[in-house]
Amino acid sequence: MSTPTGFDELIHPSTRLSIVALLSATEWADFSFIRDGLSLSDSALSKQLHTLEEADYLEIRKEGGGRKRRTKVRLTARGRTAFEGHVAALRAIVEGAGPAAQQTAPEQQRAETSR
Repeated sequence: MSTPTGFDELIHPSTRLSIVALLSATEWADFSFIRDGLSLSDSALSKQLHTLEEADYLEIRKEGGGRKRRTKVRLTARGRTAFEGHVAALRAIVEGAGPAAQQTAPEQQRAETSR
């Protein structure tokens, strides 16, 4: 099976996929909201945001100063398009596996029943 059009290797790792999915539902999100929502450390989130920013999938904005400095993040148009394409590609993969999964479901039920 070939990789469907739109599958994005950059977005696919679970942490980046979670970040982009979270951001797809909002205009802007605070760094702390993303960090806490995904249970990531500051350094792990920073690294993933930097990778996505380098690909022009995110815009990162620093606001305020001193102790009140806040980091806000949003998807760019390119990032939103990449995410939507990746989701469509994942759906195509899952749908392509549908008939095989349906054929094995009765076999799995029989195995579980006989235990």
